[in-house]
Order: sequence, then structure tokens, then C-alpha cells
Amino acid sequence: MGYPTKIQLIKRKRSEQFYVNFPAALAQALELSKGEQVEWIVHDKAHMIMARREAPPHPARPQKKTSRPDSPRS
Repeated sequence: MGYPTKIQLIKRKRSEQFYVNFPAALAQALELSKGEQVEWIVHDKAHMIMARREAPPHPARPQKKTSRPDSPRS
């Protein structure tokens, strides 16, 4: 599923600045945090890659529950 986003342009007397809002659902899925630095890489004229300088550690995967031999069975 994609997240359509519009590019905003702010024109000032001596400069222009483009803004892109990052969808909250994507930020939460990536566990982005306020102030985190990212780098934009131009792959080609149709694709940009946003790369993190440091990704958060991968969350620990839940362990499978196994029955213990000394536990009562139901």
C-alpha cells in the first residue's frame, strides 16, 4: 500500500525550500524518532532512497513456549 504525499514549496525573497510530510503510519512502522537524522540518496529521477544513519536494534523475537517435562499436562 502506498502513501500519496504532496510536495510543498515555500518561496522566500532569497531562497526556496521544499517540504515533504512523512506519513505517521510509516514513521511508526519504522520506529522513527524526533530529531533522528536520515540521508536522502537519489537512485534515479523516479526513485529516492531514505537511509538511516543508525537503525534501532531489532526487537527480540518472542520465544516459542515449550512444555516442560516436569509440568502437569491438562
